[in-house]
Amino acid sequence: MVVASINPDYGNNMSENEEVNPKEERVYSLEILKIIKDAQQQHGLRHGDYQRYRGYCSRRLRRLRKVLKVPQGDRRHFKRKDVTAAIVTDDKFLQVPLTMAERAWSYALQLRIESNTEPRKKFHLISRLRKAATYALQLQELIENVNCDARTKLEAQAYVAWMQGSLQFELQLWKDAMTNLKKAQVVYGELASALPESEQTIYKARVEEMAPSLRYCAYNVGDESAIDDLMQMRGQLSSDLIMNLDTLIAQTQVKKANVEETTWRGKSCGVVPSHATGLLIADSQLNQTLAKASSHGAKITFLEVHLIDCKDVLAFIRDHFKNELKNKDDKSPAQHLVAYLQYIKLSRTLERNLVLIKIAEASEKAKPQDIVRLFEAVLHNLLEMSQLLDDDEEYAREQEAKTKGYRAFRCFYMAQSMANLQMWREAVALYQRSLHHAQDALKDSKYLSEDLKSELAKLEGSVEGAQCAVHAHSILQDEKEETGAVKQTKSKKPLSERLHEYREDPSLLSKQPNVYNLPPPMKSIPCKPLFFDLAFNMVEFPDLSDKLGDQEKKSQAGLTGFVKGLWGWGNK
Repeated sequence: MVVASINPDYGNNMSENEEVNPKEERVYSLEILKIIKDAQQQHGLRHGDYQRYRGYCSRRLRRLRKVLKVPQGDRRHFKRKDVTAAIVTDDKFLQVPLTMAERAWSYALQLRIESNTEPRKKFHLISRLRKAATYALQLQELIENVNCDARTKLEAQAYVAWMQGSLQFELQLWKDAMTNLKKAQVVYGELASALPESEQTIYKARVEEMAPSLRYCAYNVGDESAIDDLMQMRGQLSSDLIMNLDTLIAQTQVKKANVEETTWRGKSCGVVPSHATGLLIADSQLNQTLAKASSHGAKITFLEVHLIDCKDVLAFIRDHFKNELKNKDDKSPAQHLVAYLQYIKLSRTLERNLVLIKIAEASEKAKPQDIVRLFEAVLHNLLEMSQLLDDDEEYAREQEAKTKGYRAFRCFYMAQSMANLQMWREAVALYQRSLHHAQDALKDSKYLSEDLKSELAKLEGSVEGAQCAVHAHSILQDEKEETGAVKQTKSKKPLSERLHEYREDPSLLSKQPNVYNLPPPMKSIPCKPLFFDLAFNMVEFPDLSDKLGDQEKKSQAGLTGFVKGLWGWGNK
C-alpha cells in the first residue's frame, strides 16, 4: 500500500522537488482485527472449533514462510529465523508474527475446554497464552520499526493489550487485566468512530465482547469506582497511542473530505501535502479532545503530543518546499503554509502554558514568581505569533489585545511577589499598571475569547482588593516604625479618641471592646448671656424689710442729725 504525500494535480509544479525525493518511503498496512476475524469465521470458530483454527494457523504460517522465503531450516534441521524490520519488503511479513500469536492463542482456548476434565492442562494453557502475548509484542515491535500507517499501529497496540489482558485474566490478576482490557476497548472504540460505517461492525463487536470480562474483573477487584476511573483512561494512554489515534482520525477525514487546498486568514496556502493536511484536521479535532480530558495533566499530554507532531510536519514542509522558501521577499503559498503551521504550534504552546498556569494557581506550594515566569513564556509566544503576518492589521490588533490582557496578569503576580517582600510602593504601582492593562485589553474585547474576558473582569476586582490590602499594610508598617507596636497595643485610649490612628487592636474583637467610655464624664457648660437677660424680667425678689427694719431707722437718724448739726438745727 503506497500513500502519496502530494496531490497528483500539484505534481506539474513540483518537478524540482520530485527530483530531490524521487522515491517515497513505502507505508505498510495490516488490518489485524479484520484479518483474524475473517480467518476465524471461515476456519472453525463459528462453531467454537479451536483445534481446526489452530491447524489452519499452522498451515497458513508454513505457506507464508515459503512464499516470503524465510524458512526455519530444512526438513532435517531446524534453524530459527524471526521476521525483523530489515527484511520486511511486503505487508505479508507482518502476518507471520500475527499468525504465530493466533496459533498459540487458539491452542490455549482448546486447552481451556479440555481442562474441564483434565485440570493439569491448566498450566499448559497459561504457557500458551504467555507465548501468544510474546508473539503479539513481537508484532507490535515489528510494526513500530517499519513505516506503517496509524491504523496499523493502533490495531497492534490494541491487540497486544487484549492479549495481555486475556493472560492476566487467566492468572487472576484482576486489576491489571481490567486495565489492559479497558485500554483495548478504548482503542477499538476510537477506531470504530473514526472508520467508515462499513468497517465499524467488527470493532463494535470486539468492544461488546470485552464488556463481560471487564465487569467480572471489576467485581473481583471489589472497588465499584474502578470502572469509573477506567472510563477516564484515554487521558492516561501513552503518547504514541494518542498520536496514532489523532493521526488515524486525520487520515480518515482526509479521505472523506478529499482536501486539496487550504486557506488561512483569507489567503491560500496552496495544495497542502497529506502530512500537513492530517495535522490540520487533527488540530481541528483537538479542541473536542481537550474538552473530554479528565484533568489538566491529560490536557498537557494531548497538547505535547500534538506539538511534537507539529514539529515533525514543519520540518517535513520546510524540506519539501525548500526551493520556494529561499525567496523570503515573495510571499508564496508555501511561505503562508509554513506561517500557518507555526501559528498552530505557537497557539497550542500558549494553551499548554495556560494549563500549567492553572495548575500552579491551584497549587498551594506555587510561588508568584513561578507564575510570572509562565506568563512571560505566554507573552513570548504572543510576540512570535504577532511577527508571523506583517500585512494583516486585524491579526495584529488581535495579538495586541491578547498581549495586553496577559500583561495585566503578569503585573498582578509581580505585584504579589513584591507584596510578599514587603515592598509596598512597588506593589501598589504594579497593581495600578495591571489594572491599566486590563482596562486597555477590555476596550478591544471583540478580539478576546469569552474565557479571557471573564478572567480579566475578575482580575479588576482582585486588583482593587489587593491595592487596599497593600495600602493598609504599608500604613501599619509606618505606624510601627514611628511609635512601636508594643506601646500602641498597651494604650488604654478608646477607639473614639484615636480614629486618626491606624493600628491593629485585638481587644476590639473581644467580648469587651474598648470603643467608647460609658457613661461619658461630666463637663461644665457655660450658659448663654441671653438666658440671663430674659430671666431678669421675671425674677421676683423676696421681702426682707422685717429683717432690715432697725438698721434703716438708725441710718436715717444719723443722716438727719448730721444735717441738723451742720446748720444749727436741732440744738436745744
